[in-house]
Amino acid sequence: MAIFTKKTPWEKEWQDLLKKEAKFASKRKEGPTSVLMKKLDRVVPQKLSGTLNTAFFKAFQIVFEKGTGIIEKTYNKDKKETDFKVNTYASELTENRKTAKEFTRQAKSAKGVNLLISSVEGIGMGLVGSAIPDIPVFIAMVLKSVYEIALSYGYEYQSDAEKIFILKIIETAMCDEEEFLYRDAALNEDIHNIVLAGDSIGDGDWTISKETQMKAAAAALSEEMIYTKFVQGFFIVGLVGGIFDPVYVNRISDYAVLKYRRRFLEGKL
Repeated sequence: MAIFTKKTPWEKEWQDLLKKEAKFASKRKEGPTSVLMKKLDRVVPQKLSGTLNTAFFKAFQIVFEKGTGIIEKTYNKDKKETDFKVNTYASELTENRKTAKEFTRQAKSAKGVNLLISSVEGIGMGLVGSAIPDIPVFIAMVLKSVYEIALSYGYEYQSDAEKIFILKIIETAMCDEEEFLYRDAALNEDIHNIVLAGDSIGDGDWTISKETQMKAAAAALSEEMIYTKFVQGFFIVGLVGGIFDPVYVNRISDYAVLKYRRRFLEGKL
């Protein structure tokens, strides 16, 4: 007679995470720009790729060096840190599915507001025919969302080591199916090793520098968004390109929830 062992709330959360990860991976078969790519492949200037690469890289430099304090003024960091402590206490006091799920619920709570802001920003820039100038704002919106997700699971984002982790999330989220599966597996292995080491990333724990990882994330963003940014550079027609900004913010945010959730849950199992 088989003996069934009741799963703990954390084990149930882990099973739910695996399902969510598989669902996210299945959506990477065809990106949202596929129709545009077919129509615009012949008319997009080759030099635009290099221009976007540089623009995204410089945006990361600016926001990481000067923008974090400004971003933190858009949400209550102290409250989010307190909420994490309260959720941790509640889950230890009463270990059930409701308390275990609260971390992820709060991680997702700010996404709607961030998507609304990115929608207004992206469409507005598209209507006035502006593609390159909106990139620092776009990167700030992405990082704002990721920062809030990190705080919901109890992680900081100030150190260079944690910034590399965030950049890896952004790079992987923007990859297509085969490349995504490869990089996702590699990031999961990184997360496993981080948790084994005490769930604290030191500056010497990565084999890649922050600058190199910024370039990699910038290249992934440029490759995926080149068609929408090209369209966004034209008056009125740019509305189409601007609409895609919240799509990308949403994709990166969803993936960030998955990876921070995995990192958090591995420490619970």
